Amino acid sequence: MSARRRRLVATTATAAVPLALWATPAAAHGTLGDPVSRVAACYAEGAESPTSAACKAAVAAGGAQALYDWNGIRDGAAAGKHQENIPDGKLCSANADEFKGMDLARDDWPATQVSAGSYTFKYKVTAPHKGTFNLYLTKQGYDASKPLAWSDLDLEHPVATKTDPVAEGGYYTFSGTLPQRTGRQLIYGIWQRSDSPEAFYSCSDVTYGGGASSGGAAAAAPKASAPSDAQIAKDADKSTIDHGGMDMGDGATHEDHTASPSAAPAAGDDTAAKGGNSPEVNGSSQDLAETGGSSSTSYLAMGGAAALALGAAGLFASTRRRANAGARHGR
Repeated sequence: MSARRRRLVATTATAAVPLALWATPAAAHGTLGDPVSRVAACYAEGAESPTSAACKAAVAAGGAQALYDWNGIRDGAAAGKHQENIPDGKLCSANADEFKGMDLARDDWPATQVSAGSYTFKYKVTAPHKGTFNLYLTKQGYDASKPLAWSDLDLEHPVATKTDPVAEGGYYTFSGTLPQRTGRQLIYGIWQRSDSPEAFYSCSDVTYGGGASSGGAAAAAPKASAPSDAQIAKDADKSTIDHGGMDMGDGATHEDHTASPSAAPAAGDDTAAKGGNSPEVNGSSQDLAETGGSSSTSYLAMGGAAALALGAAGLFASTRRRANAGARHGR
């Protein structure tokens, strides 16, 4: 290779790095799948035409894009300051305007029926990150017809805590214990990354033995259902959140918005990830998906001018999808 050609290749590769960093879309994360989160339950009904009154109201308030972006409720600068960064009444959206429909104070959100005792929680994940899950239940007397406040949660006694679980079949699975409650309650999930300030949040509506709100008027609770992998795959191009680097249950990782039907992992599988900065996924080491500025971003790890060019092409495609989504929803 001539000296001139070497300089040209080096210049092209150097220029591509800041372009990739600038154009990188938010990486996908996940949400509680059992008990199913509010945003996922509404998405399962159909983003454009949900069937329950609460989900219809959520779309009317915040638009359908929030449901296509079901795995993107996050705060990139959380760093453990959850209460400082998220005001009362904004917990289910993590204070993000896109998801404001999730904060509607209603006692008819689709819900999962539960009872006191041991519970196997499943977190639907589309990109692995090292970090800690903490799940909190509302206190007895919680009134779902009022905006959710931090004081509504029993923050002293999480119903489940797990650090670096292993993802299998598209889920993190770990055990916890639900205390005695009656009526409608809510489980609030916080997943704080340990390799980044970023944290992810979810609200899961549950009922103990029925659909009545413990503090407000009685209301029948529509049953919450989780979206299928087939639905997620079909709608992936409508999402502004990339699905990258996650085994969705078919033995292969997916970095192109493709998902395959997956079987749920065996109950009680809460084996911790092993060492290093790459959690174990289905028995093999995988790079973490990047959103918070750690040193192992997948775009840089690709290396080489050819890889950067391929990455830029994918980024431009993703940027076009985001632009089209914004145009459709007036953003």
